[in-house]
Amino acid sequence: MTVWFYTGGGIKVDSFLAYEVRGMAARCVIVLLLIAGGASTMTGQAVQNTAPAMAVTPQDTPVLEAHATMVLVDVVVTEHDKAIHAIDPHRFHIFEDGREQVVSSFDEHVPKLAGTAANAAQSARTEPNVYTNIPDAPPSTAVNVLLLDGLNTPLTNQVQVRQQMLRYLTKIEPGTQLAIFTLASRLRMVQGFTANVGELTHAMQSGKATPQSSVILDPAGDQAIDSFIGGMASVGASSTALSAMQQFQADLISYQTDLRVKMTLEAMQQLARYLSAVPGRKNLIWFSGSFPINIAPDPGVQSSFDPMRDYTEEVQETSRMLAAARVAVYPVDARGLMTLPSGDASHTPSTNISSVTSGSPSVGGGRRSRSGGSTTSSVNRPSVGNDDAKFLQQTQAEQASMREIAEDTGGKAYMNTNGLKEAVANAVENGSSYYTIGYVPLKKDFHGEFRKIQVRLDGSDYKLEFRTGYYTDSPGKPGPRAIEQTSLINAVAVHGAPPDTGILFKARMLPATDLSLKDAKLAAGPVGEMSAHLKQPTVRYVVDLAIDPRGIVFTPNEKGGQEAKIELLLVGYNSEGGRVNYLDRGFSLSLAEDRYRQALAHGLPIRMELDMPAGPGFLRAAVHDLTAGRAGSVEAAIQAK
Repeated sequence: MTVWFYTGGGIKVDSFLAYEVRGMAARCVIVLLLIAGGASTMTGQAVQNTAPAMAVTPQDTPVLEAHATMVLVDVVVTEHDKAIHAIDPHRFHIFEDGREQVVSSFDEHVPKLAGTAANAAQSARTEPNVYTNIPDAPPSTAVNVLLLDGLNTPLTNQVQVRQQMLRYLTKIEPGTQLAIFTLASRLRMVQGFTANVGELTHAMQSGKATPQSSVILDPAGDQAIDSFIGGMASVGASSTALSAMQQFQADLISYQTDLRVKMTLEAMQQLARYLSAVPGRKNLIWFSGSFPINIAPDPGVQSSFDPMRDYTEEVQETSRMLAAARVAVYPVDARGLMTLPSGDASHTPSTNISSVTSGSPSVGGGRRSRSGGSTTSSVNRPSVGNDDAKFLQQTQAEQASMREIAEDTGGKAYMNTNGLKEAVANAVENGSSYYTIGYVPLKKDFHGEFRKIQVRLDGSDYKLEFRTGYYTDSPGKPGPRAIEQTSLINAVAVHGAPPDTGILFKARMLPATDLSLKDAKLAAGPVGEMSAHLKQPTVRYVVDLAIDPRGIVFTPNEKGGQEAKIELLLVGYNSEGGRVNYLDRGFSLSLAEDRYRQALAHGLPIRMELDMPAGPGFLRAAVHDLTAGRAGSVEAAIQAK
């Protein structure tokens, strides 16, 4: 049997060696087959009485608890839209509720140019079914999320965004980590974090990213109602009927807006929770056509105050959730440069209804006014001037909400530009060039209140972007807005998250039916904590790991060898990103000194197995050093047959 290993080349099995393994998380048998420079196997009998949680904490592993009071603030400094680097830390001053704080930590993050490091993963890319978290370019200082918002964007603008994003990907800086999400009736991941341009391009061209008409946003329907009202007026419909139609139109728009705002904010909060598991700064580049923060009274309808809405509080709460997860939002108005309705030849001017109140109430007609008089309505001729004024008012409200979200989270809004791909490039570049200031609040009591943050820079007119504040939720009693803390092993297991590189390894993922595994001894019976509930038919997947032990803390043991405590995790997801099965094992690994040196030279070989339902899906493998609190992970798309 030909096997693979770090240094490349085919090596045949030389000998077998059972490493000494002491179970930690559960009672199981684990056998490692030593292959000279190559892969090995790990088999385990079914574990009894295991906890249903994905990450099993070993009973004999000490649990350290720390209540951090450090506040981290990412600050982007620009001049004429260009990031400014190498600023003296002493020039920065940070304030909380107007009181200057003592800076405890300061870091500058500068994007590293690809190609300055050896392409360590190139050999792995030439091997079929082999995946690695060994970076082939220096890691980015931030990761980026493209959110294609079809819920709030007209179809024609969605098409334009998609075209410009495909052009942007042809010029993207190598090593840039991107993930792609869409929002329609729900939030959906199209592509998890990757720096592979081919994968990003394929995702952008896939059916998941195909522009679709919004299920709620309906400018064509609104225009149709306008035309219908105009037609009613032209045939002599009564002012009462026309006024009722306009009221219906206003109420319908308000209802649709309510739904859009609720669905959008829920999606943003979902993203905040998801991205909180990803370390460091995240730049959320949000392509949206409209997102109002309020709806002003409509003087053109009888009940002018009925359509009023104010979403300020809900938007601020969501912005603060994003800021707490270190997510900076960069809204991009997907409509680009817009023209007034009067400049659109296809626009049909709306019919206006004016109301006149008489001094005494009428008996049979008219709507009774609050002053006791009666209100009658008259039909005015269609006017594009009123449509232009309404358009400007609505657009200003929509863009104001986007600017507020950007300001609250430390991002930047891009409005009134057709250069969408240039906006993305600017957001990615500046969002990856930032300073992180840490301080311990001088005011120690935390009661859930919101504290404002202000950053100043001595002697410059540079533009500073940073989150505007945080909630002082107690670590022991988090408030309703707090994002639940994610353990390290759960964080590295998140579907679509960037690969963690704390421990480097390569993983070959194959179905058990592959010819190279025909002589392999595999575990009998179902494998995986959720295997009893898998949709039939199922496919056994075999994952061979070659782990770089230099990322794991080994300590000398009483037998003269080396010992480490590690946790292995293999998680299967379906094509929609739902978890369908997993295997989680923690154990103590003891190596004789010569075997330890051999592992340093060729990698530590381990085999894991997991049952998956037939069809497309994803496998994510993770290695966790329980002593150092360090982990590595990698994910691959599979087609189980």
